[in-house]
Amino acid sequence: MSEFNLFTELDRASIINVATVPQRSPFRYPGGKTWFVPHLRQWFASMATCPRLLIEPFAGGGIVSLTTAFEQLASQVIMVERDNQVAAVWQTIMHGNAEWLANRIAEFEMTPTAVQKELCRENLTGHELAFQTILRNRINHGGILAPGSGIVKHGENGKGIKSRWYPQTLRNRITDIMAIRKSIQFIHGDGIDVIRDHASESDTVFFIDPPYTAAGKKAGKRLYACNDLNHDELFSLLETVQGDFLVTYDNTEGVKQLAVRHNLDMEAIAMKNTHHTEMTELVIGRNLDWMRRGRQLVVDFHHQLPSMQSD
Repeated sequence: MSEFNLFTELDRASIINVATVPQRSPFRYPGGKTWFVPHLRQWFASMATCPRLLIEPFAGGGIVSLTTAFEQLASQVIMVERDNQVAAVWQTIMHGNAEWLANRIAEFEMTPTAVQKELCRENLTGHELAFQTILRNRINHGGILAPGSGIVKHGENGKGIKSRWYPQTLRNRITDIMAIRKSIQFIHGDGIDVIRDHASESDTVFFIDPPYTAAGKKAGKRLYACNDLNHDELFSLLETVQGDFLVTYDNTEGVKQLAVRHNLDMEAIAMKNTHHTEMTELVIGRNLDWMRRGRQLVVDFHHQLPSMQSD
């Protein structure tokens, strides 16, 4: 087998089955990082000491923050989100009426009439906006909250708007988060500002999943409307960060050029998108040797298979 084909097969075999990763977030949307969780654990395992703080400046669905808190990979977690709708959910769960939200989801009667009535409501309180956001996320195509996203018509197995509405599961996820929320701080604000505020802390690490690639905006592919970001400013800021960091992006030439220009390391990781299409995502950091060592272990094991089988 050629080296090229060997790595192709290994990459395909190493694609994370997200069904094997604990689903912590109440959100569903394109760009979610559930597939990254095993790599996240590997990153933390490579560190000499447990970091005091993990910051996720563009939290979105928050799977990295939640996994870090549930598995105690860092002592504390800060989630940051600028989008008002998404922020309302996290603010309610972390610092507000989480129990009300869990019960509202469990008791809601999912009918077209009830949905239409709820979506037409205005002048909402924070926890009411949180419920409306979860509802939109669960009934819109792909979970997209950005303006213009349509409501599913047929859904899975012809279930329509009910196809992604699992009230008891959502309630359980929220109550589970309630149990560990003392270790999580949520900030409704600008992720860039929070990175800058903590850049001098050597015991703070950052997981950064920006809302857009530097290669161009993808309207209709994102969870929410806050999508303006100066990517060159972000990379310049990362050069000042004292602790470790990881950044994930779509694997594009524009992003690669940014990484090279700012003297950062990068690796392409195999994954599947929401349509189960095999693709790669770019992971960027100061030093990704720990990730390459993990891959080398897989290669060594592959080479040992014939002799192991003959024993």
